[in-house]
Amino acid sequence: MRFSSITTIGVASVFLILGITAVVSADDQLLIRVDNGNTSRATPAVDNAVNLSCEQNNAGAALRWIRPTPTVLNVTSSERRIKESIQCEGTYQHHLQGVCTDGEAIYWSFTTQLVKTDHNGKLLHKVPVVNHHGDLCFHDGQLYVAVNLGKFNDPEGNADSWVYVYDAQSLTELAKHPVQEVFHGAGGIGYREDRFFVVGGLPNGFTENYVYEYDRNFTFQKKHTIQSGHTLLGIQTATFAVNRCWFGCYGDPKILLVTDAEFNMIGRHEKDCSLGIEGLTAGRLLVASGRCQKDKGCTGMVRFAIPDKTEGFTIEESANDIPQ
Repeated sequence: MRFSSITTIGVASVFLILGITAVVSADDQLLIRVDNGNTSRATPAVDNAVNLSCEQNNAGAALRWIRPTPTVLNVTSSERRIKESIQCEGTYQHHLQGVCTDGEAIYWSFTTQLVKTDHNGKLLHKVPVVNHHGDLCFHDGQLYVAVNLGKFNDPEGNADSWVYVYDAQSLTELAKHPVQEVFHGAGGIGYREDRFFVVGGLPNGFTENYVYEYDRNFTFQKKHTIQSGHTLLGIQTATFAVNRCWFGCYGDPKILLVTDAEFNMIGRHEKDCSLGIEGLTAGRLLVASGRCQKDKGCTGMVRFAIPDKTEGFTIEESANDIPQ
């Protein structure tokens, strides 16, 4: 059953279903108010929940969770349809390292090229960048990219870790911040609650990963430990969504690590998001993949995914109309 009406109030959306009102808050929590005035609160990732449906039974109306209706990135449109995947226009010398979005555009890091496309993958702008640009995140009109200029994954710590900052509109470089605490080389970055979190390499013999926390000025705050077991070359990509941390790792098979907000392990899954993962609204994820062909170059694409307690996430396999 679809929602009977949708109303936006500030950053919250209000859904009216057979007399039950559900308010989706700015942090993607769901505050549900039922007819008798009682309220309850749920987290989409915990309950595999990102949307509401309503069933009638002998006891009256009951709420259950279903897959969300897709939107185009973070932009809702009643006339737009989602493609099963979005291909980044063009080929590039080096492979994809990460993706992020501001809801309209998609930003792609191809190691030595920073690329901006629209939400259909059409190329808008690209700029050459220093090797090695890794994963990236978007915040407040700017892109933040994890960069290593030294030896990645070196046990002796001969990395040279930085975060480069770019204007999201023009891709103009704005600043460079040293993050030398990232001992084995910066490779990925995420943003949450006025803090940046940088991840990176992990030599053989280590059985835990590390997350380095910085404030908005990139002053080092804390080193966090994830009891993840060893992952090949550490962590490559990072994002924060539905009150969870999502980390993509290389390997055979490739590994997804899921932790809570304090970096306590929730799950380790054989899922590939090592080339990019990004949190979207309504509890959805954007997962990147790519390939390189000799004499042709490297390409990238993204697909939409739903958090799943058992599998980590599941890829959306079909496009659906957004209901009126």
